Amino acid sequence: MHSSAIFLIEFGAIILGLGLLGRLAGRLQFSPIPLYLLAGLAFGEGGLLPLGASEEFVAIGAEIGVILLLLMLGLEYTASDLVSNLKTQYPAGLVDMTLNALPGAALALLLGWGPVAAVVLAGVTWISSSGVIAKVLGDLGRLGNRETPVILSILVLEDLAMAVYLPIITALLAGVSIAAGSVTLGIALGVAGLVLFVAVRYGRVISRFVSSDDPEKLLLVVLGLTLLVAGLAQQLQVSAAVGAFLVGIALSGEVAEGAHNLLAPLRDLFAAVFFVFFGLHTDPQSIPPVILPALALAVVTALTKIATGYWAARRAGISPKGRWRAGGTLVARGEFSIVIAGLAVTAGIEPDLGPLATAYVLVLVVLGPLTARYTEPIALRLTALRTASADIAPARSATPAAETLEPVEDSGVER
Repeated sequence: MHSSAIFLIEFGAIILGLGLLGRLAGRLQFSPIPLYLLAGLAFGEGGLLPLGASEEFVAIGAEIGVILLLLMLGLEYTASDLVSNLKTQYPAGLVDMTLNALPGAALALLLGWGPVAAVVLAGVTWISSSGVIAKVLGDLGRLGNRETPVILSILVLEDLAMAVYLPIITALLAGVSIAAGSVTLGIALGVAGLVLFVAVRYGRVISRFVSSDDPEKLLLVVLGLTLLVAGLAQQLQVSAAVGAFLVGIALSGEVAEGAHNLLAPLRDLFAAVFFVFFGLHTDPQSIPPVILPALALAVVTALTKIATGYWAARRAGISPKGRWRAGGTLVARGEFSIVIAGLAVTAGIEPDLGPLATAYVLVLVVLGPLTARYTEPIALRLTALRTASADIAPARSATPAAETLEPVEDSGVER
């Protein structure tokens, strides 16, 4: 009875604290993710007030949070949208992967963490935060801008890549053999391809089966189906998150919209718990030793994301202003970076990877909205200054030459 009371007190305090932090973040007009991570650091091992009784429940809630994050992401897209984006925007996806995954992998190898940690950190630095970016686009009133489809296409390709990347990471972290890993990847690709095919051909049938005019029944069916598929996917060594993502893709039309509205509060609740859970398993004292590498990595990958967005928007025929806006908007990292790092932390492959990922995400989730707002004006100002300097330099160099060539009038005075 006493432990039950302590659990309710602890978990109630966590939820209340998250609500207050979310309200504070809303007033300050930035993502609440860094505040959730800081809350986890404060109440985890080595923090101000470590939790005990509610930690196991928080762990289950965190796993549900990841599943709901990926489900809601899948609901945003139809299978036909994904296929269309894959056909037309895959060069931008390849550039995105090359420019942003390599810095993370290179840093892990330089730190001597080994190839598995390198693959994990590559994913941490590669994937932008769809949630933060979507909120920033809405807050800045850019949803109707010409560069916005380019931004969304890159995010869609990253989400598709997650369906392949997560099974690879799961196999590597489990330490399975190359043969077993190949089987796992084959199963993941086969399931993903099958779901996309079924969603394109029979999406309306699936949506009609799930559909219900009663919100309660719709919520129960969609949530139950998602957890069931996620559990089966994890049992097949694929990934519970990938299973949830594929369920979201398979639903479309009014069902997807209705499920999105019903599940959004649950997603926000359990996603917040997930970020707290990640912070709980990161010792605050382990962050200062990795803060400099994290800052350096944040600066480098902020620049590479800006370059990615600029290149993709230029390829789509967007004006220079839109190119800079696209690049600046893509900088934010968040939920997916933490999901990937969380898998590595759970597997225990490298003690410093979790703290570095935490510091890295804290920097970029705060910096991302700022780069989205100010990259364009700063870039245009620098371009104008450089153009002005280039115009002044020839004028100055031309002045002496003009004076030496100017004829001197004869005044009749000897010189």
